[in-house]
Amino acid sequence: MQRLNVLKTWLATRFPQTDIQVEFAAADADFRRYFRAIFPDGTSRIVMDAPPEKMNTDAYVHAREVFAMVHVPAILDRDREQGLMLLEDLGKVTFLAALEHDTRREVHKMLLLEAIDTLIEIQSGSREGVLPPYDEALLARELNLFPEWFCDKEIGKPLNFAQRKVWGEMSRVLLDAALAQPKVYVHRDYIVRNLMLTAGKPGVLDFQDAVYGPIAYDLVSLLRDAFIEWDEAFVLDLVIRYWEKARAAGLPVPDSIDDFYRAFEWMGVQRHLKVAGIFARLYHRDGKEKYRPEIPRFIKYLKRTTRRYGELAPLYGLLVELVGKDETDAELQSSYPVLGFKG
Repeated sequence: MQRLNVLKTWLATRFPQTDIQVEFAAADADFRRYFRAIFPDGTSRIVMDAPPEKMNTDAYVHAREVFAMVHVPAILDRDREQGLMLLEDLGKVTFLAALEHDTRREVHKMLLLEAIDTLIEIQSGSREGVLPPYDEALLARELNLFPEWFCDKEIGKPLNFAQRKVWGEMSRVLLDAALAQPKVYVHRDYIVRNLMLTAGKPGVLDFQDAVYGPIAYDLVSLLRDAFIEWDEAFVLDLVIRYWEKARAAGLPVPDSIDDFYRAFEWMGVQRHLKVAGIFARLYHRDGKEKYRPEIPRFIKYLKRTTRRYGELAPLYGLLVELVGKDETDAELQSSYPVLGFKG
């Protein structure tokens, strides 16, 4: 309530003698909250509330400049000391809401292809040294959220000596694979909840953690989502379409779709492990229950991928030791005869 009063007072100083209605709009997994300021003429703005003792909005401002080639919210005003920012309002309809409202496959494909076109536009502007590197240290910190928060706290099974050895070996394999990928701008949370349905190009939100790193990362974020899931054949089709568009745009994807799909899947393993750890941390450390029910989806993603590749078999075995077998393990392993993928 105190922060909301600070926000309203700030608006009043910026727009004196104006009757502004303020309503809650959204909250992030961190400490940021968003409010919609509705003006007497019916127009609206978004106010970001980022408590300065907990958040630094400099990264948001910088990433917004870097991603200016796509539709990101304009910054209309900013009070750095108070952690307040007035932003362009991109509307109320996220891609996730649109996809849940209309479940037709062709609609999902159309919207996801729009998201892919926007992603390629972001990646095509990539330059080294502009954003922080998605380096080994950061990738490793993210990976280790899994044993720290999922294993220890969520399921109460700290890794034993033998399991830690497997974890270390598999972490090295995943890190090497991620670091070997060509590097581009990475939004780092390019999901349908962070894309807005607008009259023109998709609006892009929540980009403040952007880095320079593996080219497959944002695509796997988009297509292996926390809150909505598509079948394997549908995902494969969209991966191929991305690969074709990326090649046409001159992006540094592999010449072989087999190689790119492997990179996509292995990058997914790193991200799924990280997200399972983050969602567990949000619940056990921060008391945020919203994301916890989605953890099983990421365990399913992990099992499907790790059982598909022989090199990742030890990680699949570790997952089974930790959470047991379920219907995921009983499913027939997906096969791709055209591309020749093998487990």
